[in-house]
Amino acid sequence: MRLCVCLVLLSILCAGADMSPLHQGGKFVLDALGGARDMFRAYQDMREANYKDADKYFHARGNYDAAQRGPGGAWAAKVISDAREKWQSDVSGRGAEDTRADQEANEWGRNGGDPNRYRPAGLPSKY
Repeated sequence: MRLCVCLVLLSILCAGADMSPLHQGGKFVLDALGGARDMFRAYQDMREANYKDADKYFHARGNYDAAQRGPGGAWAAKVISDAREKWQSDVSGRGAEDTRADQEANEWGRNGGDPNRYRPAGLPSKY
């Protein structure tokens, strides 16, 4: 009985106000999960394509796709991008210039810029 009452109240809360904090929080979390999925898909595509000089394109595309979901997606893209770049600079030994260029592509995509700016000539249209 208590569970039934809680579910009814919860559904009223969620349906009654589009701007309720609960609804906003839920949307943020769903957008963040979707954004993480977008970032992972861009990473998988980058690995599959294995195409010279396509790295920045996939960085921009993953961030763009994630950010299009809303604030949660943009947040997930930033967290994932920053963590990846920190790991790359600490572990892989890639230089600061490569990290800076990756972060530029990340921000470009996250801010709504067209990822095709970084698309290398000849990259299959599948990507």
